[in-house]
Amino acid sequence: MGGPTTGAPRARMIELKTAQELVHMRQAGAVVAKMLQAAAQAVAPGVKTKTLDDVAARVIEQAGAQPAFKGYRGYPATICVSINDEVVHGIPGHRAIREGDVVSIDAGAKVAGYYADAAITVAVGAVPQASQRLINVTKDALAKGIAQALPANRLGDISHIVQGVVEGAGLSIVRDFVGHGIGRALHEDPPIPNFGLPNQGPRLKPGMVLAIEPMVTIGGWEVEVLADGWTAVTKDHSLAAHFEHTVAITEHGPEILTQLESWN
Repeated sequence: MGGPTTGAPRARMIELKTAQELVHMRQAGAVVAKMLQAAAQAVAPGVKTKTLDDVAARVIEQAGAQPAFKGYRGYPATICVSINDEVVHGIPGHRAIREGDVVSIDAGAKVAGYYADAAITVAVGAVPQASQRLINVTKDALAKGIAQALPANRLGDISHIVQGVVEGAGLSIVRDFVGHGIGRALHEDPPIPNFGLPNQGPRLKPGMVLAIEPMVTIGGWEVEVLADGWTAVTKDHSLAAHFEHTVAITEHGPEILTQLESWN
């Protein structure tokens, strides 16, 4: 779940996680991955977005975990489902998914007091080439950003490479919502913009855990929030995509906490 832009990334409040805390976050990450996998498999023409929420809620219940989003600042559902020009925070309901839609699913879980958060975007059936390219570029931008999550790099190195992948493909990065630190709270320091200069911001250290999440549009980057107080849409109604992983910085490189071995 993307956080709002809150200015330049800062270092003073970043918490380094212990080995035991990372155990709990891996457990939460495994639940999130299963939620996304189950919800994505349920996506089909005619399926209502509330059905995806019900599927994810069953995964949470079976795992004995807690939903990260439901009740967070009043959010009413277990997951976010954002379709086409909806960038993030779409509320599941009675809207039916249609052939050709681009559907973003954002999920979070809490285990033993620790959070994990991830998102994917899926194409529904046959979609235009531009839609599939948007999905591919956004997913690639996340992968390239994660690859920069190395000890001694700086936070701006992640931001810069994500921006470069996206804008190099002629697409736009949303600037009003950003990634974030995560751990004992869903949103912790540091904020992680998907744009910026390299070699800027806090230095990355083992024990930091980041929710990296490019939000990308085919048109302009400007967004607005609808009357429900949550759903963010592109102002020009262009298509959007969203991918996210919770990533731990380790001495050996980035560890994705929200990915199943059999699914990516």
